[in-house]
Amino acid sequence: MASPVTDSAGLSPLIETVSWNADAVGTLSMPEAEAPMSSSVLNSCNIPKPPPLPSKIVTRNKHPKWPPGSCFVPKETKDMWDKLFKDGNGADLCIFTEDKSCIFAHSSVLSIASPVLGYRIRQSKIKHGMKYIQIPGLPHDAVLVFIRFLYSSCYEEEELKKYALHLLLLSHCCSVPQLKRVCICYLEQDFLTTENVIDTLLLARKCDAPRLVLICVRMVVKNFKSVSSTEGWKLMKRIYPDIEQELVESVVEADSKKEESQRKIEEKKVYTQLYEAMEALLHICKDGWRTIGPRDKMLKGNQIACNFPACKGLEALVRHFSGCKTRVPGGCGHCKRMWQLLELHSRMCNEPDSCKVPLCRHFKEKIQQQCKKDETKWKLLVNKVIAAKNGSYLFSSR
Repeated sequence: MASPVTDSAGLSPLIETVSWNADAVGTLSMPEAEAPMSSSVLNSCNIPKPPPLPSKIVTRNKHPKWPPGSCFVPKETKDMWDKLFKDGNGADLCIFTEDKSCIFAHSSVLSIASPVLGYRIRQSKIKHGMKYIQIPGLPHDAVLVFIRFLYSSCYEEEELKKYALHLLLLSHCCSVPQLKRVCICYLEQDFLTTENVIDTLLLARKCDAPRLVLICVRMVVKNFKSVSSTEGWKLMKRIYPDIEQELVESVVEADSKKEESQRKIEEKKVYTQLYEAMEALLHICKDGWRTIGPRDKMLKGNQIACNFPACKGLEALVRHFSGCKTRVPGGCGHCKRMWQLLELHSRMCNEPDSCKVPLCRHFKEKIQQQCKKDETKWKLLVNKVIAAKNGSYLFSSR
């Protein structure tokens, strides 16, 4: 049995001649319910009141699964139309396929099922009482499955798996929306591989299947290295260089978005750590922790339980800052980091008069003397740390 990828090679001659016909959608009307009997009549007859009419319940699935069955009509009707098709009794139409084989059918049935085929049948020549049309470029069995669907709306799943691309092309060209939906549903869920995704993408673009196009593009972006080494990609690159360029741009755009997202995650992580450091600094200066804290607090060096994870690292930094001999801005890397934390706290503190963090008021006064450029940078940093604070608060509140 030929694989779907091999069979899709026969689609090339017809892809360029695809045309679209709008689908016709019908509506159903519901009969009105009869008026219930009056209560006086019911009481006189001792007949209980009828239950209320059932409410209309509509359920929709966001992502429809595979069709519940391969048949859309009752079994008796299916058997009748299948028998009519297979026996060919009263057939007045002969359909020639790629291998010069003939499929007998009824022109009236095909004209009703497909307006495009109906037009071709009316334009066909009549010879010995038979009408003749051709469907070239597609396997005989694929055309046979298509004609059978026009009769009974039925198909075999194995045949659909083998000729899904061919049936999609036929259903689009011949304006058979029921079969087109079935083919698209199967192709979206169970068919795509790195080997056939390019063939499916090209056909979906020609057959006006935007959702299928989107799924194919996503698969190409996700598996670009594997897809770009297939024969389908090489053929598309030679015949459709504009589509190849679009896919490459999609891959580049997806990589850029991924890098930007990763950068924002790392950036948010840094600002969250700064916020935690501000909370830990305030906690140490107000309550104390282990070996550091205010003079009026009883410190316990063996204290291990703490709600601020940054306390351990900040303890070592504060101890170094208190004993460093080169404690000047820019003189020591650790001290410089401590100066920055103290200034950041001062900019975020709303109670400098009662704040127990060292140098809080000093930095408040220093802010008035800074240039606008430095002031803008610090304001931006404070806003981002506060945003990280709000984000962490919302996350923890959940």
